[in-house]
Amino acid sequence: MAADARVDSAVNDLHWLTAQEIAAAYAARRLSPVELVRALLARIDKLNPLLGAFIRVDAEAALDAARVSEAEIAAGRSRGPLHGVPVAVKDIIDVAGQATTCHSRIMLDHVAARDATVIARLRAAGAIIIGKLALHEFAIGGPSFDLPFPPARNPWNPLHHPGGSSSGAGAALAAGLVPLALGTDTGGSVRNPAGACGVVGLKPTYGTVSRHGVFPLAFTLDHVGPMARSTGDAAVLLDVIAGYDPLDPGSVDGGARQYSADLARGLRGLRIGFVRGFHERDIEADPEVIRALDEVARVLTCEGAELREVALPPLQDFFGAQRVIMASESWAVHARWLRARPGDYGASSRRRLMAGAFLSAGDYIEAQQRRHELIAAVAQASREVDVLLVANAMDTPCRIDDPDTIARTYSRQARNVFSLTGQPALALMCGLSSQGLPLSVQLAARAHDETTLLRVGAAYERATQWPQRHPALPTDAPVKPA
Repeated sequence: MAADARVDSAVNDLHWLTAQEIAAAYAARRLSPVELVRALLARIDKLNPLLGAFIRVDAEAALDAARVSEAEIAAGRSRGPLHGVPVAVKDIIDVAGQATTCHSRIMLDHVAARDATVIARLRAAGAIIIGKLALHEFAIGGPSFDLPFPPARNPWNPLHHPGGSSSGAGAALAAGLVPLALGTDTGGSVRNPAGACGVVGLKPTYGTVSRHGVFPLAFTLDHVGPMARSTGDAAVLLDVIAGYDPLDPGSVDGGARQYSADLARGLRGLRIGFVRGFHERDIEADPEVIRALDEVARVLTCEGAELREVALPPLQDFFGAQRVIMASESWAVHARWLRARPGDYGASSRRRLMAGAFLSAGDYIEAQQRRHELIAAVAQASREVDVLLVANAMDTPCRIDDPDTIARTYSRQARNVFSLTGQPALALMCGLSSQGLPLSVQLAARAHDETTLLRVGAAYERATQWPQRHPALPTDAPVKPA
């Protein structure tokens, strides 16, 4: 549906507008930033008690920024496609003057002195920061009920897990609380909630987006990534936040790029490598997941892509290396606090972070050596294809009060692969389960080829219309989960 038609709908429908539709509506003077922010704040007020997506909403600052944006747009001074568009931020990313809590007692009093680089770039583009989002504690422990803030819940069924660790981002997007969000991804923390909540999550190539001002989990694995309700919106957000930053030692100067440039090109001439081995051999996926992945392959072929089968090393090889590296590096970050204040951590994150204390320097070096071998193996296997088609989660989202199943499903996935290799990976909704919960696919491309990756995602969305499917949520009054 065109932006003009969407804006002509009732005010209650404003929350489903994409960032691109919002920009078009502003340009046509059919919507104002103040009107939109007020509508979103009202929806957050009604639904956040049920979903726990936001830790903090900065309503006054958001409205002030909306008024400035409205005046600038009215005067013809547009700063670009995100001018006046609200964005929510995972509470592991610094916003000047606000606490960066990392969803932990440890950080409750930590107030950021300055904006993270990604926030500074968003402000320069005219985006409106509307609030800070829930996460798993320090992006590793959760969902947990022994922390200062409740865990976020899945809008498709609030009794179910929304994925993590960028759990609040996935929930807020799926519930129509905000059109754009920033998450972080070390072992799949953008792609997991994107898949569980039926939205879009992009882990860019390592070094593409600055991590300056973002609390670290594992430095050689950490990424900042855009989350949205459409591939096009994720691309526009990446256009703004990507770029070299000398303040991040891992930042890469990839030159000027417009990641949204090829979204309309279609799939003719592209080669898709289907990695069946991960979900058929290494970990047998739920039958509904397998059928959904086969259907994605069929749709991409019908859209003009050439499908080939690609074999990669076993998932267990990637898991082994990634887990040792993440445990070692996260222990280095948290060792001082874990020795001095162990009781201030939630039980889940404390247990996971403590694992690094039992690893040696030799274990870490061996894992990094194996990592380089796996990067080379993936590069060799995917040389004859443009994009890889891979499972995201092997199961549908489980209940949020079932820690044993949550722990099991965290190891039943194929996200760690691309956190380890550093290449870009995109999570997309590709169906609904028999229980009405989202199914998700993962696409991956060569390093620094986000443009092709996003092109495939956009073509798939046009062919299937999954971004138009939303959960049914009560909007008349807050409802507490059973």
